[in-house]
Amino acid sequence: MTLRILVTGASGILGRQLQRLRPAELDLVALSHSDLDVTSRADTLRIVEGVRPDVVIHGAALTDVDGCEARPEEAFRVNWVGTANVAEACERTGAVPVYLSTDYVFDGETDKDYLEHDPVRPLSVYGRSKWCGEQAILQRCRRFYIVRTQWVFGPFGRNFVDTMLAIEAEGKPLRVVADQRGCPTYAADLAEGIFRLIEREPGYGIYHLSSRGEASWFEFARAIFAETGRRADLSSCTSADCPRPAKRPRRSVLRNFHLELTIGDFMPTWVEGLRRYLREYPCSPKPPTEGTGVLR
Repeated sequence: MTLRILVTGASGILGRQLQRLRPAELDLVALSHSDLDVTSRADTLRIVEGVRPDVVIHGAALTDVDGCEARPEEAFRVNWVGTANVAEACERTGAVPVYLSTDYVFDGETDKDYLEHDPVRPLSVYGRSKWCGEQAILQRCRRFYIVRTQWVFGPFGRNFVDTMLAIEAEGKPLRVVADQRGCPTYAADLAEGIFRLIEREPGYGIYHLSSRGEASWFEFARAIFAETGRRADLSSCTSADCPRPAKRPRRSVLRNFHLELTIGDFMPTWVEGLRRYLREYPCSPKPPTEGTGVLR
């Protein structure tokens, strides 16, 4: 039996990789914002009922962390109400939602890796709106996957790797924050991980799905230049040196604990993900993006 999967937010970094890496045995319907505005309950119910998917990978979200701080109503409308609409549509049609969440549901005030059952305490509007999305899934769906990931990079969107290379190509010095730690995760590895989760069915629930290992933004930048052989004028700074509207977790490293207990943690290290990205998409530097903890 062919599994039919509907993807929301199909034009984003993850959505494009889900389309590119779709296993042949899966029927994938990819919808961007212009095809499906999840904040419309009527449209969401109508479209999901029309597609009749077995699984909905819900990637549509407002992910601009500082933008969410400036536009909280929009953030909650998309990340909370939109997710509630998708959850209701899934429960009506019998589809299983796969909701993409974030490490920003945690406050980062611990030196231990976060497990799926650890208490949440989001610090920002973005984190709170995504946590509300998690609650919408938990309250409305009997079967679900909540997938928390972090520091996702890849082509076709905001991309820390290309930002670093673009600034270096301009011959400008780079100062990157060294006191925020997480797990850089290549979008292609995340997409393949989601497909494996769906196909192997380890049991419904909350899963962390990020690359293994950890790094600061500064260490990530240093690795980018080491892998590409570029000699950047790179130095470290603190979060206080690079103030942003939204507060970031100090250390929000996710451990894929639920995977470990069920089917095994198959995610590669973040260094392997970076090398794969540089191999699959030889980087043509793009204009720098904001909000990545970079001082220029």
